[in-house]
Amino acid sequence: MDDILIKLEQVLEQRKSAKTDESYVSTLYNKGTDEILKKIAEESAEVIMATKDGANDKIIHEVADLWFHTLVLLCFKEIKVDQITNELSRRFGLSGFQEKANRNN
Repeated sequence: MDDILIKLEQVLEQRKSAKTDESYVSTLYNKGTDEILKKIAEESAEVIMATKDGANDKIIHEVADLWFHTLVLLCFKEIKVDQITNELSRRFGLSGFQEKANRNN
C-alpha cells in the first residue's frame, strides 16, 4: 500500500520546483500552510458528508482526496511518509488506551 504513497511523495516533491501555472500542488505550496490546511479541512468535511450519504464509492473518492492533501502537507513540512508509517508501526499492537497513556503531553 505505501508503494503508491511513496510514488506520490516523489511527485509532490518534484512539484516544489514546478511553476504555479503548471501545477495545482505548486499553487498550494506557494500559498502556504494555511491554504493547505484549508484544503484538508474541506476534504475532511467531504468525507463526513459522503459517509452520512452512505455511498462507499463517494467515501473512497473523498478519503483519497483527503489523503492526497495530507500528503501535500507532509511534503510541504518536509515530513516523509516513512516517518508516518514508522509511527504507525510503533503503535501496532498497543491498545488505543495504552498508546494514549504513553504520549508525552
